[in-house]
Amino acid sequence: MEMVWCTLTLIISIFLILKLLSPQKSNLPPTPLSLPIIGHLYLLKTPLHLSLKTLSDRHGPLLYLRFGSRPTVVVSSSSAAEQFFTHHNDIAFANRPKSLASKHLGYNDTTLAFNPYGDLWRNLRRVTTIQIFSSASLHHSSAVRIEEIRFIAGKMFRASGGETQKVNLKSVFNELVMNVTMRMVAGKRWSPAAADGVFGPSLIMDICDYIPILRWVGFNGFEKRLVNLQRKRDGFLQDLIDEVRQNKINNSSTQQRKTIIEALLSLQEIEPEYYTDDIIKGIVLLMFTAGTHTSWLTMEWAVSLLLNHPEALQKARTEIDNHVGPGQLLEDSDLSKLPYLHCIINETLRLFPVAPLLLPHFSSEDCVADGFNIPRGTTLLVNAWAIHRDPNSWDEPTRFKPERFEGVEGAREGFKFIPFGVGRRACPGAALAIRVIGLALGTLIQCFEWEKS
Repeated sequence: MEMVWCTLTLIISIFLILKLLSPQKSNLPPTPLSLPIIGHLYLLKTPLHLSLKTLSDRHGPLLYLRFGSRPTVVVSSSSAAEQFFTHHNDIAFANRPKSLASKHLGYNDTTLAFNPYGDLWRNLRRVTTIQIFSSASLHHSSAVRIEEIRFIAGKMFRASGGETQKVNLKSVFNELVMNVTMRMVAGKRWSPAAADGVFGPSLIMDICDYIPILRWVGFNGFEKRLVNLQRKRDGFLQDLIDEVRQNKINNSSTQQRKTIIEALLSLQEIEPEYYTDDIIKGIVLLMFTAGTHTSWLTMEWAVSLLLNHPEALQKARTEIDNHVGPGQLLEDSDLSKLPYLHCIINETLRLFPVAPLLLPHFSSEDCVADGFNIPRGTTLLVNAWAIHRDPNSWDEPTRFKPERFEGVEGAREGFKFIPFGVGRRACPGAALAIRVIGLALGTLIQCFEWEKS
């Protein structure tokens, strides 16, 4: 411990000397008082998006902070966000900052979420779009979504016995999205016991990423936990791939509905040196992390908002009844006929974006935004929560009002509405998420009478 304090004292002394002797970079965005070593970390509280919103209210919508050794820009308005995701700046900020999580959980930064902008990332994006998120692929997987949503609805009905019953929506929605994902990926339902909770949400950046000396001394055992978590994840994913590979050998007849792993293994047969098992695991990992808890959390918020606004719930039920024939259950193809249901989903995502701070971006070169100099190597945090509640962009921003989206496509809201990110690194699975959420929410509205307990 004495050695640690001596090292910290030496580092602080060197930092102060260099700060006094080095010229100051000019024309940076507004910034609060920074402390040695920790920078502005002392100003942060949880939840982080609220803490950064408070700082932005005080210093402006474009804020320059230093989190330990990492310079960071925080954006809290649509006009400021536009500066970073248009023209050349969109390329300059198309990277991700490296972190312990991206190294250990992201197969050494080779997954679509963490890989640097370049040839590998472009190919991963192309493959995932074609095999998972294209219109043809979404149509191909629609039967899985319908079957699993009806399975859950039937299970809820049988459990209730036709009587009023309390429902744990978190459990219901979690089971639903995990079953949909697992069937798309490997052709079978989810088994919680087999996965042992390895795909819950995890930190993208940690204090050890900002103050490297904490990593050297093994602070809080963070890196060790990441290594153990990745060992479990990798084993689970490898078992899935091996199982599908063996089934493919045993059942050589062509199936009408291919799973994602089967499609990727077919690519591996053509280019084995490129489509390694690790690359396949990285793509599948994206489905189990980015595509699961985000969806069930949005569903949970949507039902909560509807229960607190029964007029909106009734309007949604009337729309479904008017567009879906009597005795018919909602189909994937019906979603385009239900604009108010889409308004409810958009308004839920506006008020409660599942990633209040979008995944961080990282600048590969010096650039200029809103008249300020942004140095190379700067992390960019976009506070979507603050942008979605900005009174300069939204009328009555804290009020649940689905009607505000009537006649307006989410994409046409530009930088005011960015629940799935924006620019080159926007979430490729947005269309799939909207279909799963829309079909599940619509089916539950159609099949059950809901009220607050």
